Amino acid sequence: MNTFKTAMLLTALTLLLLFGGQLIGGQRGMTFALVIAVVMNGVAYFFSDKIALSMSGAQPVSREESPRLYQIMDRLCGMAHLPMPKLYLIPEAAPNAFATGRNPKNASVAVTAGLMQVMTDEEIEGVLAHELSHVRNYDILTASVAATIAGAITHLAMMGRFAMIFGGYRDDDNRGGGGLGALLMLFLAPLAAVFIQLAISRQREFAADASAAQIVGHPFGLIRALEKLGAYNKRIPMDTNPSTSSLYIVAPLSAGSVFSSPLNTHPPLEKRIAALQNMVITR
Repeated sequence: MNTFKTAMLLTALTLLLLFGGQLIGGQRGMTFALVIAVVMNGVAYFFSDKIALSMSGAQPVSREESPRLYQIMDRLCGMAHLPMPKLYLIPEAAPNAFATGRNPKNASVAVTAGLMQVMTDEEIEGVLAHELSHVRNYDILTASVAATIAGAITHLAMMGRFAMIFGGYRDDDNRGGGGLGALLMLFLAPLAAVFIQLAISRQREFAADASAAQIVGHPFGLIRALEKLGAYNKRIPMDTNPSTSSLYIVAPLSAGSVFSSPLNTHPPLEKRIAALQNMVITR
């Protein structure tokens, strides 16, 4: 069901991009929107992992430097039947982690120094299983596609606003790209794109939590890890770029943003924990 919902949301994003391009600039506008989406998705597909790791300040860590991390990841990769990802350490006190990479063979997992300090092995196992679930489900690629389409919509709307100031678009049939519909699209399409992107991210988090519990065989470590992550991230916000916040297992923002903002990329932690507890009840 989560996969179906994600597919529908991605379709909605794509249709919004094409319809916005057509409404703002006619046939040429729709073609231009397609070109933007293809180019941006290509960049995201091949380079999003390097960009995310660089922006987070993550540094590669060897087996000798972090044997505990490698031991837990080795065990999980065997259970999930996945190749070993590249491992990175982020020099941040707040506990957190994220995965990136276009497929399991090109995946990377980054954890903060704080995560390794405050979590037990079972809790780290739950967190890493969550990140491996994102890798196995190709969520990183899905998130990259969603982000680039949303970015293309925002870019198209921005160009449309500039164009309307100087007379608006005209397509080959001399039909105006302006009008009330185009005007509304210029301002509402980027907002709609953001909310669709957020909905995709939230669906993927619930799915990764459930998949992590299946990999490990129980949800208890992840439940305790999410409880700790929520508590610590209230007190120790991370110094990270907002554009990468959706990648982390919990949003590295202030407590108010994490739990109540309608623009949060993650579901409320209470709901995620409740869903995992429900798995225990229904087992």
